[in-house]
Amino acid sequence: MEWYQVPEASARLINAARAGGGRIVAVGTTAVRAVESAAGPDGVVRAARGRTDLVVTPRRGVRVIDGLLTGLHEPEASPLLMLEAVAGRASVECAYATAVRGPYLWHEFGDAHLILPEENAHPGSCSSN
Repeated sequence: MEWYQVPEASARLINAARAGGGRIVAVGTTAVRAVESAAGPDGVVRAARGRTDLVVTPRRGVRVIDGLLTGLHEPEASPLLMLEAVAGRASVECAYATAVRGPYLWHEFGDAHLILPEENAHPGSCSSN
């Protein structure tokens, strides 16, 4: 269980951005769980607070989040399922293969990476983003 709060102003801005065709990029896995917990089945985000036990997986998917800025999690860590829900397995595998080869730092004080859905692939690097 994790405590979260999505204020009315945040819910309003998220909904307005989505209505205008904008992307919603969460900063951190906690923000993903908070926004997805505050979203109804229709994808509309409402002000909410409390505790959530939401586990975002590829099977559950995401209703609101279009991207995620997060640190590098250990390859066996459960947050990788959340990354796969946002960007797809191939993208996450490509990103982590690159990270393992490179001089990147892991965990909370390490490097961050931007995870976007597969349709925003970067053909110059990975077959998916």
